Order: sequence, then C-alpha cells, then structure tokens
Amino acid sequence: MSNRSAQIDKLAWYANRLKTMSLPEINYRLNTAARKKYERWQKVGYFPKVSPAAAYPSPILFMPELAAPFETEKYNIFGRPLRIDQPIDWHQDIITGGSFPLDYSYAIDTRTEKHGIVKVTWEVNRLQFLTHICLQYRYSGERKYLQRFIDIITSWKEANPYLKGVNWYSNIEVNLRIITWFLCWEILEAPQLCQRDPAFKKFTDGLWLPLIYLHGQHADKHPSKFSSSNNHLIAEASGLFIAGAYWDFPKSKKWVRKAQNILEREIQLQHSPNGINREEASEYIQFITDFFLIAYIVGERSGFPFSDAYRQMLKKIFHYIYHLMGQSGRVPYYGDDDDGHTFVLSHGEPGNNFRSLLASGAILFNDPVLKSKAGPPGLKNKILFGPEGMAAFDRIPHQEASPQTCLYQEEGHLLIKNGRGARETYLHVDTAPLGYLSIAAHGHADALSFFLEIDGQPYITDVGTYTYHSEPEWRAYFKGTLAHNTIRVDEQDQASNAGPCLWVDHYQPKLVFINEDAEKVTVRGSHDGYAPLGVTHTRTYQFNKEDDTIVITDHIESDGQHVYEIPFHLHPEIRVEQEPGNQFTLSHPQGRAVRLQLDESLQPRLIKGAEDPILGWYSPSFLQKEPTTTIYSRVEKAGSFQLTTIIEPQNR
Repeated sequence: MSNRSAQIDKLAWYANRLKTMSLPEINYRLNTAARKKYERWQKVGYFPKVSPAAAYPSPILFMPELAAPFETEKYNIFGRPLRIDQPIDWHQDIITGGSFPLDYSYAIDTRTEKHGIVKVTWEVNRLQFLTHICLQYRYSGERKYLQRFIDIITSWKEANPYLKGVNWYSNIEVNLRIITWFLCWEILEAPQLCQRDPAFKKFTDGLWLPLIYLHGQHADKHPSKFSSSNNHLIAEASGLFIAGAYWDFPKSKKWVRKAQNILEREIQLQHSPNGINREEASEYIQFITDFFLIAYIVGERSGFPFSDAYRQMLKKIFHYIYHLMGQSGRVPYYGDDDDGHTFVLSHGEPGNNFRSLLASGAILFNDPVLKSKAGPPGLKNKILFGPEGMAAFDRIPHQEASPQTCLYQEEGHLLIKNGRGARETYLHVDTAPLGYLSIAAHGHADALSFFLEIDGQPYITDVGTYTYHSEPEWRAYFKGTLAHNTIRVDEQDQASNAGPCLWVDHYQPKLVFINEDAEKVTVRGSHDGYAPLGVTHTRTYQFNKEDDTIVITDHIESDGQHVYEIPFHLHPEIRVEQEPGNQFTLSHPQGRAVRLQLDESLQPRLIKGAEDPILGWYSPSFLQKEPTTTIYSRVEKAGSFQLTTIIEPQNR
C-alpha cells in the first residue's frame, strides 16, 4: 500500500470513528490527547519507590501437590513457539519478524503492519508463561527456575521504560500483567521466599513491587471510557482492583473503591438480565468471566466483598455458558475470538476454560446443573478453591446433563437442542444485535445466521476470526456477512465495515415470531441491514423434534433487481458429496450423515480455499486458517422471492 493510500485509509478511519462518538466523548478524547502530550514530557521513564514491608500480603489462594512438570522451554503464541528459556526481544513480532520502536508509546503505529502484528507482541508481553515457570519452581524446588523468573521480569523492566515502546500502549495489557504477577506472587509464596532468599527479596523490594505499583498507577490513569468501555474496561477494573485489594500500596484504598464500583456497574451493563454478554462474541465470554471471577475471589478473601447483585449476575453468566455449551463441551463460535485468556493455570496449553468456569460456578453456588457439564476440576480450580473447594465439588449431587432447548428471545440467541446423552442435534440461531456500544468492536455481521452441531461435531459452522489489525482483506472477510450462514446482498455486509474493530450503520435485528410446542420449534427473524438497498431479509427456522429435520425459509422482499449470495460453511472435518437435484450429503468420520437440500432455483457449487475473492476458509485459532468447503450459491433476481432449505440428520 502506498503512503498516500495509507493516509487516506487513516483519515477515513478517523472520520468513521468520530461518527461513533457523542459530544462528551469527543471532549474527553481531546482532553486525553492533551494529557498524553503532558505525559510525553513529564512521565516517560518514571519509576516509583515503594515501602516493601507494608505491601506483603498474606496468601489467599492454594497450592495443591503438583504431580507433573511444567513446560519451561517454550510457550505457544498463536501456533508459534516462543523460547522462554532464552533472552526475549520484548518489542519483536515473532511471526513476521518485525519490531516495534522504542518511541513514545502513544506515537507508535499499532493499526497497520508497519512494524509487525501488534497482537503478537502484546501476547508475548502478557507474560502469562511466568505462571508455568513459577509452578515448575514449586514442583522441582530448583532455584534455576526462580532465577529465570527474576531474569525475565528484570529484562522486561529494563526493555520497557515507562511510556516507551508498544507495551505501554494498551491498558488492558498492563492489567493482564498485574493479574499474572498476582498469581506468581501466590504460587511463589513471595513473603516467605523473601525471608529465606536475600537475592529474591532484593529483587522484590527494589524492582518487582515498584513495577507492580507502576502498573497500578497506569491502570488508574488510563481507563477505557464511552464507546471503548467494553471488555477492556472490565479487564482494567479487575487488574486495578486486585492491585489495590491484594497489595497495600499508597493508593490501594482509592483503587479498590474506584475499581469495585466499575466492576459492580459493568457486570450489569455489559450483560443482559439473563447473563448474556453484549459483545456478541462467544469466546470472549470465558475471557470476560474470568476477570469478574478472579476479582470476586480476591475481594471475598481480602475484606472487600462484592454485592449480592454482582454474585447473582455471575451465577446467570455461568448458566448461560451451561446452555450455550453442547453435550460435547464445545461452545459455538459467534463474533470474534483471539485466543485470549485472563490467566493461565494449567499444564501446557489452557484446556477448555468454559468447563473450568462451570466447575468454579458449581463450587461457588453448590450447583449440580453447572457440575453436570464441568468435568473434573483442573489445576486452575484447585489453586482458586483449594481442598475445601474440591471437597465441596465432590459433595454436589451428580446430575446427568441432557440436551435442552433454551430460547433467549430478548437477546436473540436461540439454542435449539434435541436428543439424549451424547446424541444431540444442536442448532444455534442468531437474531442478536451486531455488538456492544457504537463501535460493536468484536461483533460480526451475522444476522439470521446459524450453527449446526451433530453429536458433538460441528457440521455447518461459523468460520472464526483469524486476524484483527493485520491483512485487512482477511479481517474484512472473516467478520463480514459472506463468512456466515446467512444471505448477503449486492456484495455488501449487513453493516458498514469502517475498520478492523469498528462498525458503523448497525443493523437492527427483529425476532418476528417464536413458538415451541411438543412437535417443533419455530423461529422467524428479520433485519434492516439492507434497507438502504430496498431489501428486507426475513428467515424462518422450523425444527422438527421427531426427526430433527430443519426447514429454513428465506423471504426476500424487494422492488428492485439485486445479487444474492447464499453460503453454507462446513467445518474442515466434514466431507461433502454433491448429488443431483441440489442435494448434498454431509458426513463426519465419527458421526452421522446429514442431508442438505437447497432450493431448486439455485445453482450451487463447492468452493474451497479461494483467495480471489476470498471464500472457503476456516480459522481454528487466531492467526491460523485452513481451507474448508463452502456450498455457495449466487443468484440475481428481481422483486420478492422465497428460498427453502431442508437439513435432515440421518440415523446411524
């Protein structure tokens, strides 16, 4: 891209970003810009002093007996190994090899690939691998692991003077480091270790504690507000609350009051009355819930308890996770997923964090429903709740989970399930809003789309996220309408893509009709995303409980002539056979066959791994993609018309 094109894109982004702001927000942004200019000349390189003795907290978590060693040579960063037994370049993007400059933090370009993929650099600088090193020290007793921990934090501090470099740019990253350091402090039992290890005490008093305090000061001064106050604000408040409630810093009491008020408010604002997160990004649910959970635990054990309203909303969130999860333990994709975790307490890769959250919820609320899908508690649960928590989990009565339809009408998440035990047909229908607040940063343009899982295997699926700020054409595809199982009109998304994490001209979805009886579930929704084109799309799903047949009826209302695209995205493990009469057989090596009958007026074709234009791709993880099959139809029609699709899961 030429410099001129880049400048035009940058100006367009700013113009669209302004559209999403209120006048008070514009005023706030101007004041923030002025403050950052002041900080550039007054705060760069600042490092505080802390009185150490008062800041040594008593342990509030638990250390179980560790039965196996932990990986301490490398750590997975979006599918690439980071060597953590060697010196780390804290400003490098290990995927592209690019490097971010040691300039004033807020002057660095993070929105393009000029210096690399910033998300990769930030992922390294979350330092979440430090818990593995601390756990290995506890497991082995070998001081070399403690020394490596000291060396890594010392290296990080020296390479990242305050407000220099990209690692002070984003406040969420600052707070994720606070949470990781809290866990490391607990795992190491830092106060006792200081008593018997003078070198560690010198490091803790002279470097680590002041660095934690500096992070708390930064977290306090740089909150996300207005249209940016989404999951970032929750993360910031969680980190600030833990810094204030756990350590006795000079400003701890102020931090606790401020952060606890934010958490109490945001757990209500950012969730529906039924506990559904408003970001419209399913994988973000586990990320966000851990912020609320860890703050709750720290508050309860540090003398700063949360309200009953907070506790009850936390319970509702756990129950939405339970209903969203299929019998397999899988949670369907919708919206963005960047593999983010609030913290890492596991052997190797983080496991199924949704199941871990259900185990935590079962312990907190003595809830057999949550336990039924949780699976055995893992290391994370044992560290958070200790032997008493494990005993409490064991005492909860066993209850068999069974497929259960749950229709969240107000929120637009319609979870239609049928079957028994592991044999389950799961249809997720989306009539939800685009996303949260005016930017809808992590939502996808997926109105009226669906996900189909059979016996724990995704057949027709959301294709994931892949990227944020790199490869803009791929970002536009994966969050756009064509990458979802709905209808696209005139090659336009249902809303206007104004940037990697910015939507304008949001559509308004509408649940027109819903009914469940003994024989079937019927859902009808529409949206106005194509109103500027003079097109209204209404889709009806009818789910027959006797044989799990699904009939999808699309009604297009229009006076003009338009191009319509109708994709069905298959999971990469699904095989497809095209048969005469617009009929397809979908199969999985370990699953049932599914017959897909498309409308006779269409001329479908199979597309896999196309790049011009992009179609037929699946992203199993952030910055990873692979070809998959899309059953794709494109038709040009004038006026109103109707399409019928029939999906029939077969018996084994």
